[in-house]
Amino acid sequence: MTSDDLPIGRRVARWRVRRRMTQQMLADRLGRSKSWVDKMERGVRALDRYPVIQEIAEVLRVDPMALLGQHHPPAPATPLALDGVDGIRAALARYDNPPPQPTGEVRRHVEHAWLTYQYGHYPQLVRVLPGLLDATRNGEPGLRVQAYRITSSLLVKLGEADLAWLAADRAMGAAGGDPLLAAAAAVSVGAALRALGRHRLACAATLAAASRLAPAQAPAVHGTLLLQAALAAAGSGDARRAGELTDRAAGIAAGVRAGDDPHRTGFGTAAVELARVAVAAELGDAGAAVHRHGKLALGEGWRRLPAEHRAAYLVDVARAYLAVGDLRGAARALVEADAVAPAEVRCRPQARTVIAEIVRGHPAPPGVARLAGLVGLTR
Repeated sequence: MTSDDLPIGRRVARWRVRRRMTQQMLADRLGRSKSWVDKMERGVRALDRYPVIQEIAEVLRVDPMALLGQHHPPAPATPLALDGVDGIRAALARYDNPPPQPTGEVRRHVEHAWLTYQYGHYPQLVRVLPGLLDATRNGEPGLRVQAYRITSSLLVKLGEADLAWLAADRAMGAAGGDPLLAAAAAVSVGAALRALGRHRLACAATLAAASRLAPAQAPAVHGTLLLQAALAAAGSGDARRAGELTDRAAGIAAGVRAGDDPHRTGFGTAAVELARVAVAAELGDAGAAVHRHGKLALGEGWRRLPAEHRAAYLVDVARAYLAVGDLRGAARALVEADAVAPAEVRCRPQARTVIAEIVRGHPAPPGVARLAGLVGLTR
């Protein structure tokens, strides 16, 4: 077996040994447990998030592509999206005071941006966000919070976790003393911190926000904060706490009426059931994640979820299938995600990493081989 054909965890282990590091030394430098490193190297815990791969590569002093088994970086999937990130970064760096724009017009732009995000049209969204950030800078706090939340959510998708954290922090600042706006902003804070691998901080931030908000005030926001906290707890290996928080969210979801989601969280019973699968995957129990996914009844609640939510979930499912060695199951999930929201698969570094792992199969399933060609990941 050549080094290119090795599972990614084995490649990490080889480079770790070359650097004369023990598993404990690598764990300490990553801020993880020795158990996490051991499971990752043995393939029990999937290593398919590009920011984490970058972090490991930095510690091991190698190019991330060496860990991915690629000698050259893949061609960018969406040049327009990547160019757009620079525009968003520039907009976040501006501190001037533009004249305020008509509130009604700005609100329409914010609503359009939400829809663009929820339908997974990411290349289009990166083009409009710089102007939206400028338009809301002197606008109503609620509109500023929404603009920063959309920005943070998109940046998490595109693998720009540091910039996502900045946008989420701006959302918290714009919320001021409004507990509901602050709680909505904390959802983005939690997602950005998780993307940075700061799971304990994410759990603390989301639970603190949830504690300041009565469930009856905004049940969808409160429940979403609990799900973010559950995923963060799972990311830090705390299975008991993750389960408790997910169960609490399920209790709230039972009382949420369809359409009662003014803050666009996508929360409800279906979201909780999908989160249970994601929690299992985060805990490294891919077998449980695949089993739970297989038993899910993807009915009306599933169809009401935003396209980006459904596609992101399917990418998580593909990761779980990959972790248990089921390449065809992983391929089916990815192809289905691509049908729901193509940009979720073609623009996200995390999805591209999963594609790269699947195409190392011999032969790669046809649907994923096509996707690999579309995003520039050819063997």
